Amino acid sequence: MTFIIITAMIVYFILIAWTWQSLGSIENTKKVVMIVIGIILVYGITWIIFQTTKEGIDYQNIEMQNSVQNMLVAIFSGINGMIVMPQMAKMLDKIQENELEKEEFIKRIGILVIIFVICLMIERGYMTDTQEGILKVYHSRQ
Repeated sequence: MTFIIITAMIVYFILIAWTWQSLGSIENTKKVVMIVIGIILVYGITWIIFQTTKEGIDYQNIEMQNSVQNMLVAIFSGINGMIVMPQMAKMLDKIQENELEKEEFIKRIGILVIIFVICLMIERGYMTDTQEGILKVYHSRQ
């Protein structure tokens, strides 16, 4: 469990640092707000993915389900954030610096959303398999 916590902390540190740098010359308080909002949105999306994948998985009790949920949503949120947040931040910085037209921004956002949705579809299968794998390990230790 310690390994998982340390891994999650490293993932979030990289996510925050990468996004912070990608926001470029945007004011620091706005950077903080954008990063917090981004993490909350990605966490919410990842939580929804978990909720839709836990159906049909036989957890013995709610505590076990909550433990697995907290662990998987925390790790997958950090990874999902790395897929979308730094790229979005770079685009926002380019708009602020007048290096990117709004039409091009909308096009790039569309491409990023398509890529993110494809990743989420793949993630659904992976998250289901991970939950089942965790339960197999748990049952084999009893």
